[in-house]
Amino acid sequence: MLRVPQITAAFWAAKALSTALGESASDFLVNAMAPQIAVALGFVAFVAALVIQLRVGRYLAWTYWLAVVVVGVFGTMAADVMHVALGVPYPVSTLFYAAVLAAVFVAWRRTEGTLSIHSIDTLRRELFYWAAVVATFAMGTALGDFTANTLHLGYLPSAVLFAVLIVIPAAGRRWLRWNPVACFWTAYVITRPLGASVADWLGKPRAVTGLGLGDGPVTIALALCIVGVVGYLAVTRSDVQHPAPASETA
Repeated sequence: MLRVPQITAAFWAAKALSTALGESASDFLVNAMAPQIAVALGFVAFVAALVIQLRVGRYLAWTYWLAVVVVGVFGTMAADVMHVALGVPYPVSTLFYAAVLAAVFVAWRRTEGTLSIHSIDTLRRELFYWAAVVATFAMGTALGDFTANTLHLGYLPSAVLFAVLIVIPAAGRRWLRWNPVACFWTAYVITRPLGASVADWLGKPRAVTGLGLGDGPVTIALALCIVGVVGYLAVTRSDVQHPAPASETA
C-alpha cells in the first residue's frame, strides 16, 4: 500500500503550515526551556512520530502529518544547533545539508530506481523518503536564515523571494512539461524556507524585521490551522494515492 499522500492543493497547504509551525515551535521551545532539553525532547518526539508512521504501513492523514510536523520541529533544531552551538555559518550549514540531501537522493535512486512519491509502497522506500524530508527541513531552515540574516534581506523579503522561486517548478511542470519528480522535490525544498520566513516574520520582534506577534501565539495559530486541514483530509480521504502513470515514476 502507498504510504504517502496524493499531491493536492490541500497537501501544499498542510506542507506550508507544517514548515511554518516547525520554525515557530522550535524557536518557542528553545526559549521556553533549556535548549539542550528542548533538542532532546524534539529528538524523542521525532523518533516516536516516525515509529508510529512506519508501523502503520500505509497512509493515514494524522500519522503522516504528525510525523511531518515533528520532523519540521526537529529539523529546525538540527539546523539551529549547527549555527548557534557549533558556530557554523549559515552558508556552510546550507551547503552541508544540501550535500546530505543530494546523497540521500543518489542512494535512493540507485537502490530503488526512482524518486517518485507514487512508488513509496515498501518500508525501505519510505525510510529513504523520510531521510529526504528531514534533510529538506534542515537545509531549508539554514537557507531561510541565510537570506534573512547573512544577506540581510529580512524575513518578509525572504518570504517573497521564496514565493517567487516556488512558482518556477510549478510553472515548468504545468506549461513546459518538466520532469514531475524533479519539480515536486524542488518545490518541496522551497516550501521550507518559505514557511520558515513567514513564521519568523509573524513571530519575531519588530527590531529584527518581524511583526512581533510572538513565537508562542504564532505556534498555536498555525497548529490550529494544520489540525483543521488534516482533519479535513482524514474525513474526506481526498489525498489517498492511486497508482501513478508510468511517466511519473522516473
